Amino acid sequence: MALDRKGVAPVALDLRSLDGVADYFLIVSGQSEVQVKAIAEAIEERLGDLGARPWHVEGLEGRRWVLLDYVELVIHVFHERTREYYLLERLWGDAHRVELGLDRAD
Repeated sequence: MALDRKGVAPVALDLRSLDGVADYFLIVSGQSEVQVKAIAEAIEERLGDLGARPWHVEGLEGRRWVLLDYVELVIHVFHERTREYYLLERLWGDAHRVELGLDRAD
């Protein structure tokens, strides 16, 4: 989904052992506002095909940080510069980082 739209640096954080707002965060970046929107829409469409509907979507119009909230899973699609500014991975640094094994050839 995200990689089909050339998403950059995907990271999954397991928050279950923390008092988090969700069980997992998935964080991925896009290199432009258009790409951020395309990644978010592709994720929402694919999960919708699987029967999952987001409880809440935020930031789609702004295209700098799109949040797709599926309750147990919260997906953050950032513009690269916005991701660097907020450092969500550092904020949730106690979370277990999940290896996604998503190596791909460009």
